[in-house]
Amino acid sequence: MFVRENMTKDPVCITPESTITQVVDLMSEKGLHRLPVVNGKRIVGLVTEGVISSSGASKATSLSIYELNYLLSKTTVDTVMIKNVITINENALMEDAAMMMLKNDIGCLPVVNDNGEISGILTQNDVFNAFLEILGYREEGSRITISVKDELGAIGEISKVFVRNDCNITHIGVYKNENGLADIIFRIDSFDTDRLEDDLTKSGYAVTSILHHKK
Repeated sequence: MFVRENMTKDPVCITPESTITQVVDLMSEKGLHRLPVVNGKRIVGLVTEGVISSSGASKATSLSIYELNYLLSKTTVDTVMIKNVITINENALMEDAAMMMLKNDIGCLPVVNDNGEISGILTQNDVFNAFLEILGYREEGSRITISVKDELGAIGEISKVFVRNDCNITHIGVYKNENGLADIIFRIDSFDTDRLEDDLTKSGYAVTSILHHKK
């Protein structure tokens, strides 16, 4: 799963000469919380709601609302924007993007192509959506969790039980536990799990949970 498949393409951008007032109006109109700042197609900064709040907060106690609004209408983005912007290539893996966000404690990543030009923006919500997609959360079916010894060929052997019970596996997730065990989560596109559970148990597999998910 790549960044280019999950990012918002052709994001709304602003220039360094845009004023804070213009940015606030644009964010309100488009329902956005952050805007890349570009010079041509090259990203040179990032403006967020937090940055905008900070730009006027120190003045609010000494200026009237009229004076503050006038100040913000004259203040350009280049004076308040985040300049050392962390970006990610559109061909990077989503895992890389998630780790980069976590490591740097940031909520979004402007995305660039191989030429260094902005091609999209990736947010925490995009990462969350990718996680749900991997686990098939939005699809109807059943979620079967099996605790097994973490060893070579475990998934292949368990899959045989699903095949002989005509259960189509749509998604698989593996979570390591302690003592050499792993929880393997299988999602299937069926709600008929009684025969499958019985066969898994007779085959020596510990079924720890079965959940049915309907839209």
